[in-house]
Amino acid sequence: MATLVSIPVSNEELAAGKLTPAHLAEAVAAVHRDGAVVLENVVSANTIEVLREKMFADLQAFIDRPDAPFNFNTGNVQQDPPPFPPYLFKDVLTNDFAVEVTQAVLGRGVKNAYYSGNTAVKSEQRQPTHADTGQLWSGLEVAPPAHSLVVNVPLVDVSPENGSTELWLGTHKDCSVSVHDNIKVTPEALEKWRAISPPIQPTSKAGSILIRDIRLWHAGMPNHTDTPRPMIAMIHHAGWLSVGKLKFPKGTEEFFQHPHLHTSAEFVDTEIDYINAPSAYDFDHAKMK
Repeated sequence: MATLVSIPVSNEELAAGKLTPAHLAEAVAAVHRDGAVVLENVVSANTIEVLREKMFADLQAFIDRPDAPFNFNTGNVQQDPPPFPPYLFKDVLTNDFAVEVTQAVLGRGVKNAYYSGNTAVKSEQRQPTHADTGQLWSGLEVAPPAHSLVVNVPLVDVSPENGSTELWLGTHKDCSVSVHDNIKVTPEALEKWRAISPPIQPTSKAGSILIRDIRLWHAGMPNHTDTPRPMIAMIHHAGWLSVGKLKFPKGTEEFFQHPHLHTSAEFVDTEIDYINAPSAYDFDHAKMK
């Protein structure tokens, strides 16, 4: 049974702002082999606390929308963090350790074109197993290298009790799901992989970062607790991939300057309505009426 590699980033690495060559090699190997890796202790406690409390405070406004942005079911809410100061943090949006890994996997010119999140609220519902994006081409026999990596920042400690994401390690190499297909994995494909590598629900601490191949099969799981489980998501893309643009306020341009990560952004002088920005995915609001 495959296990998720979790790398304890040392105080010496934190002070240097970079992973040791051994840790970088381990992280890159895990992403190539398993489709995911965790970097521990790379987001500050202050950053986590500020974003967690703000997303807790905002959550009801997302749920109260008549077109609430539920993902598959009412237990999972697509929730954008506020895209303006004082809620912009370098150890989230331009985290040196995450960028070091994503650049090593994707090559030079890595760019972030996504800044959102999802919050698991108390529920007994799970998502169907799916890939956020399948292979870029259909009919492949061998999967190509990664083109995009999701960078997840949990704002609370996560475990199976409060809905840590179910991961199917190794499935980023499966060619049965492409961008031309339904992203939900068929029962037949799931049973095939269950015999090879059963899914896992990892436990990790707030302050860690999960980096996973966007093609990796996964599912949002039930949060059995009374405390919401918010998790921020970014997507780092290979430089050759065409992507859209995020919106951030004018005056924050310098914040996003980074030697190895380009933030694909439009800087605007109008208010950014982040509460109404995300949309529901595969959820029928009519059935709630």
